[in-house]
Amino acid sequence: MAGIPERSYNSACGRLASRLGISQSAARRKVEVRSAQEGMRDTASRQAIAEQMLEEANAAGVDNGAFLTAQLEAVGNDVNFMLED
Repeated sequence: MAGIPERSYNSACGRLASRLGISQSAARRKVEVRSAQEGMRDTASRQAIAEQMLEEANAAGVDNGAFLTAQLEAVGNDVNFMLED
């Protein structure tokens, strides 16, 4: 069974997930993939990578939450569509 990651690492992944509009587990996977690519395996370096990814996301200035909300809006004929009677 996998050990529970540090609280600070979890919070860094949580902030990244909130910024990107994804789940915390998806953000953690992104951090783990990048850390594996860079050859860093310890929790401290993963936390640093998560913070770096958060800074990159903030610098990009893209609001993924607004983008996803816009994608979910009904368009044209779909506005009057009913799922149930």
